[in-house]
Amino acid sequence: MQLPLVPPPALTVTELNRRVRTLLENQFEMLWVTGELSNVKPATSGHWYFCLKDEAASIDCVMYRSRAQFLDFRPENGLRVELRARVTLYEPRGSYQLAVDELRRAGRGALHEAFEKLKAKLAADGLFDPDRKRALPAFPRAIGIVTSREAAALRDVLTVLRRRSPMTPVILYPAPVQGEGAGSQIARAIRIAGERQDADVLIVCRGGGSLEDLWAFNEEVVARAIDACPIPVVSGVGHETDFTIADFVADLRAPTPTAAAAVASPDREALCESLAALKRRMARDLRRQMETRAQRLDSLARRLLTPSQRIERQSRELAALARRMSIAARRGLADGTRHLASLRTALTHLDPTRVLARGYSIVRDPDGHVRRSSTGLAPGAELDVTFGEGGASVTVRSPR
Repeated sequence: MQLPLVPPPALTVTELNRRVRTLLENQFEMLWVTGELSNVKPATSGHWYFCLKDEAASIDCVMYRSRAQFLDFRPENGLRVELRARVTLYEPRGSYQLAVDELRRAGRGALHEAFEKLKAKLAADGLFDPDRKRALPAFPRAIGIVTSREAAALRDVLTVLRRRSPMTPVILYPAPVQGEGAGSQIARAIRIAGERQDADVLIVCRGGGSLEDLWAFNEEVVARAIDACPIPVVSGVGHETDFTIADFVADLRAPTPTAAAAVASPDREALCESLAALKRRMARDLRRQMETRAQRLDSLARRLLTPSQRIERQSRELAALARRMSIAARRGLADGTRHLASLRTALTHLDPTRVLARGYSIVRDPDGHVRRSSTGLAPGAELDVTFGEGGASVTVRSPR
């Protein structure tokens, strides 16, 4: 007997939608999709909801606040865009949608690719090497500016330069900073500035804008002109978050045109403050030296004698010297007298007459030699005898 088949347990709608979402997210990696925005709705939470459509289809999209906060433009209906997203499913409604990670205007993808290719090429050529960067002059004779006459950035730069360094001449090398042929005109202005060398530093600048607006500063001809320029170049293009090829090639990148003006010019107020501080320091050091030298002069003055004081001191020194000489002479005379008496005593003890007076006599042969023994004497030998008092000549009768 065949048992009836037991149907599998039924899924809830929530379980089904969760499985479908997992399948979609595992099947598709992060991908780029292009289309036109419609039904754009910003939420109070900071999320953006919209549809992405083309001529034949549309898909719901969501861009969460954590990613939407980095947008540099406001999404609007009818705007053609490119977005980077992952395919997912909104489970509560079972609707298939895209979770957007990055959003940009259509066409910017090609510009980004061109930017990265040129950046890699110029880096390989060594245009970005730190060793090629030149220091800016501390006190430039003149400051050159490459920008448009009508640019708001020019007014901002001139305002900063007038405030910081009104004594420094400014030379404008005008060039369009946007539109067809702007890159070639900017490069030409940079070459002219380099050929004339009227300025010691060159600011290449313009205000902020989209990637397309700033594109002239991403052209190779501008990069090559900056690299070949014989004077240091400061790049001040766009806002702080904008980066161009010119920024990488320039000797110094400033985040804004006004910042470029600040780094390229000496600060008159700061210099005046530094000079005032140096003046105070020099005055303090000079006063200290004068006080020290005055004290030394007083000390020397106390040691300096008048002629009468010097004569008086020398007289005192001569008198003291005479006293010392007199004392030394008396001491030397006494010492000599005592020594002489000692010698006289010693001589007295050695006086032969004293010995003869005690009964001794001195016997000499005819040659005057003192005879100390009778050895060698022959009978009849003549001898001279000296006594304590007087003497006598004797003849030897028989030696013993």
